Amino acid sequence: MGKALKSGVTIKGTKNGLHFLLDETRPFSTILNELKHKLEGSPNIWDGPETHVRIKLGNRQITREEETALRNLFSLRENLIIQSIEASNGKPYLLRNQGINVQAGTVRSGQVLDHRGDLLLLGDVNPGGTVRSTGSIFVLGALRGLGHAGGEGDESAIIAASNLRPTQLRIADVVSRPPDEWTKSEMSGMNFAYLVDGRIVVDKIHHLNRIRPEIEWKENRFRG
Repeated sequence: MGKALKSGVTIKGTKNGLHFLLDETRPFSTILNELKHKLEGSPNIWDGPETHVRIKLGNRQITREEETALRNLFSLRENLIIQSIEASNGKPYLLRNQGINVQAGTVRSGQVLDHRGDLLLLGDVNPGGTVRSTGSIFVLGALRGLGHAGGEGDESAIIAASNLRPTQLRIADVVSRPPDEWTKSEMSGMNFAYLVDGRIVVDKIHHLNRIRPEIEWKENRFRG
């Protein structure tokens, strides 16, 4: 008789909730099928109070579509609240080369532009306007309002703008220092903001490939 195959989904209880450990060596479709079976079966196991869930992918990174499928499965149990999705070694859990959404227009005061993934805005963000994304934000125009990138915890996300004069910047859970502390020399020309050592710093756009080499594809995508 053959040896029983080890489960691809391991669930561990902690004082802060549940950890779902997903086997990085199995096809992700197989993992999703097993997870669906666990969540749909034995309903009495999952009934109960609101429980925080941390999903651990190991060395695997997933696409936006795979993330959506994963979140949809957990929506079967309203009391299971996904607190985080994590890959090993602190790397982003999402594959970064999943395309970039392009939108055109002006985000005016009081308006909020929300997006899942990386966003390229062809226009301005006026004071009082907000642009938020789970990925990086690129503004070919003036960013004078609030920009929040990496909204679901992606600390590798950046915020770039032709004219970076925000009222506030946020990357993941980190909020920027007040803009009046940035000198004119720092902010002239096209710049980008990124997270390092728990704080947001600003640099010239031509340093992007050196600081964030993993997103070089974005620059190549828009070359003629």
